[in-house]
Amino acid sequence: MTAILSGLVVGVLFGFALQRGRFCMNSAFRDIVLAKEYTLFKAVSAAILLEMVGFSILAMTGVIALNPKPLMWGANVVGGLVFGVGMVLAGGCASGITYRAGEGMVGAMVAILGFGLGGLMTATGLLSPISKYLQSNTKVMTAEGSSLTLANIIGVDLKILMLVLGILITIIWIVVAMRNKSNEVDFGEKPKSLGEAIFKKGWGWLPTGIAIGVVGMLSFPLSAAAGRNYPLGITGGWINIFQSLIKWQSVVEEQVKTTALNWEGAEVLGIVLGALVAAFIAGEYSIRAPEPKILLQTFLGGLLMAFGAVISSGCNIGHILSGVPQLSIGSILGGISIVLGGWIMAYFMFVRPMQAAGD
Repeated sequence: MTAILSGLVVGVLFGFALQRGRFCMNSAFRDIVLAKEYTLFKAVSAAILLEMVGFSILAMTGVIALNPKPLMWGANVVGGLVFGVGMVLAGGCASGITYRAGEGMVGAMVAILGFGLGGLMTATGLLSPISKYLQSNTKVMTAEGSSLTLANIIGVDLKILMLVLGILITIIWIVVAMRNKSNEVDFGEKPKSLGEAIFKKGWGWLPTGIAIGVVGMLSFPLSAAAGRNYPLGITGGWINIFQSLIKWQSVVEEQVKTTALNWEGAEVLGIVLGALVAAFIAGEYSIRAPEPKILLQTFLGGLLMAFGAVISSGCNIGHILSGVPQLSIGSILGGISIVLGGWIMAYFMFVRPMQAAGD
């Protein structure tokens, strides 16, 4: 029960930050090609850099044991591309549809339905042979059986490289921003109070990135204490929730009653709850439903996202937000593939029609 409560608390904090910062990687990557807009991308980058430094310090002090995902090049590429295509169709990444469901968006709820069903089919059902084949036949490990990272490829300590890279990239970013006034942080109209800044006004990219990064750092030791040695995740949580809804299993072992809901499942429920609370306080909660054909599109997008995430062994949160800070080659490849898949689909859905309309 303690593990479930800690997952729920982390999820509520995560969902609150996601909602106030409008943090969605689909928007972050899509906006780059559609509008040459980098605001959300900067929030993603800030969170990754903070986690990179934070995870390294936590590992150096013995609070956590780093656990980068393995490289499965075929699974990472295929799964990442499919996930990227799916998130554009769904109108949000795995975390985006989750927090937006808490805001009352029916399209996001339908995407989650597709996401959960697609995850079950790919993890344990009809599509699982595809996942197992790609993962087992394209897996590459070190001679010692460790996951490939940037650190062991060049022969240095992972914790040290994470710390050095995180600090170095941050310094370079600050120097470039100081030289280019167009990159200065713009917080808009100054809020009247701290409460208004947190609960009423939308967060800027820097507070959002810092908040997401801090929640990611908090999640690692709490998740590890529950037997899941990894920071934030989404896909496994929704699969766990759907499995629990289908067949709730209670097991009594050594007089301790456990249920089918695990830490990641509780975290995902917390995200929805945290976003719901944030939206209510800000006066942004409302039930909104698009036309039926859009609902069908979001359902298909959810299915594709889950299929890709299970095959790649990670979604945008598992790979980009939690795996890239650990310098996992598999997560870096999976993350790049997610971005490319999103860009390809954004081109066919938005860029190409706009070009045709302009001719």
